[in-house]
Amino acid sequence: MTSGPAVPGRRGEPRAGASVCVETPASSANLGPGFDSIGMALGVWDRCVATVRAEPGLTVTAEGEGAGAVPLDASHLIYRTMVRTWDELDVPAPAGLSLTCTNAVPHGRGMGSSATAIVTGIVAAQALCGVDEWFGRFDAGFVNDLAARLEGHPDNASASVFGGATVSWSDDPAAGTTTVSLAVHPSIVPVVFAPEVQLSTAKARSVLPAHVRLSDAAANSGRAALLVHALATEPRHLVAATRDWLHQEPRRPSYAASMALVDALRAAGHAAVISGAGPSVLALVTADAVASATTHAPAGWRVLTPGIPESGVRVAVMTRPTD
Repeated sequence: MTSGPAVPGRRGEPRAGASVCVETPASSANLGPGFDSIGMALGVWDRCVATVRAEPGLTVTAEGEGAGAVPLDASHLIYRTMVRTWDELDVPAPAGLSLTCTNAVPHGRGMGSSATAIVTGIVAAQALCGVDEWFGRFDAGFVNDLAARLEGHPDNASASVFGGATVSWSDDPAAGTTTVSLAVHPSIVPVVFAPEVQLSTAKARSVLPAHVRLSDAAANSGRAALLVHALATEPRHLVAATRDWLHQEPRRPSYAASMALVDALRAAGHAAVISGAGPSVLALVTADAVASATTHAPAGWRVLTPGIPESGVRVAVMTRPTD
């Protein structure tokens, strides 16, 4: 599958009574050397029901991950994204809207929670303003382009949009993001080690160097190419393929415990990397190595084996407009 520039379907103003349910998977970005370009969907799903109401005002409820910490007003990321999407589509935002969010993706752990929310908002906004046969539908290319622009990089968002593993790039952000899906060998199992502490993406990116050595860039590009091959065809090369020179070492002081776990797992022969901006750790192992990998989990860390969903974000119509 290849996704290029998007052409959204016919759209109209969201009407009272319209309600859709959007489910979006988590993701892990970079996978080592694929910085800001390679991502993998993880089978942990956020769910949001968006309903257009006749009475003015916004109501947001949230349960699960982030409950009590995320804002429940117009600054909520899903709502802000929906407003931006309607602006992109030249469609007025409805006067009344309710969002009911059930979150399973951990926040601030390197599992793409912000990308998940952004993808959810774009899909919900598109689906609610569909006309006739376009109601409850979305254009994946449009979602991919806008999510990449809003996130600032496409790796997490593209995996959440399309599922599986993805490679994304853009020669010109204004021209959109192109994404290709990677085949993932059926023997590969993602294992996520999630600590209790959080780390913001902005803080993690702030310590990255402005320049890298040519030798490091060359080494990293070779491993990124090998990663694509190892994911699809020869998982035995995953340990070598997940070696990174660009982003993990500069961030080591920001997540020392996570890097210690990466080091321990790799020393034991497991392909371990920092998941996204961290501090979670992702190990890509075969089914017979899951038990061995999980023995390295530090006390108090959650261990997840979420699988890799073959498809990404999905939407279901709850009710159609009443007028």
